[in-house]
Amino acid sequence: MTERTDTKVKILDAAEKLFGMNGFDGTSLRDITSAADVNLAAINYHFQTKDSLIDAIVARRIEPVNKKRFELLDAAGPNPTVEQILTAFMAPVMQVKVDALVPLIGRILSNPELFVERVFHKHLVPVSRRFVEALSKALPELPPSEILWRLHFSVGVMTHTMLWGRIFPRITNGVCDISDREALVDRTVQFVAAGFRAPASKGSD
Repeated sequence: MTERTDTKVKILDAAEKLFGMNGFDGTSLRDITSAADVNLAAINYHFQTKDSLIDAIVARRIEPVNKKRFELLDAAGPNPTVEQILTAFMAPVMQVKVDALVPLIGRILSNPELFVERVFHKHLVPVSRRFVEALSKALPELPPSEILWRLHFSVGVMTHTMLWGRIFPRITNGVCDISDREALVDRTVQFVAAGFRAPASKGSD
């Protein structure tokens, strides 16, 4: 790793942690330079603006996840089951190290406009299209609107499970343990798959 690359990574790591703790508006560039032990010129050199830095942090986390999603979906073959599709969609997210990611997700989801502009349009539109297409093929009896609603609900289940990952074992007195990520993914997939297989809702077109 070169000195420039090392400096860039230090900035990204520090900013991601601070944004997760204090929010995007509550974190200044000077906060980041102090935490990363770099000067302001280094941030200007690598990212130019705070907005560009936020985009780089989001891309660093989401792009590898999306790559893995497509790899798993491709590996499932031309006619994957609902469970295979959902595993490809959820596992890459639920199996990553979440210490820094979970607070960041929480901050992004608490600001819908930020989510739409910074995350959805830039990183998730191709993913959404690909998985909606696969689910529509696996569940031809469901209209497109119902597939979209149910994929939306599945994202809610997945993110809630991650955001409560540290707390849930405590409030269940250890009965529910999330340390086995493979089992957690399987449990989540089975739950969501049952929802996808439910009859179409009233008002579906």
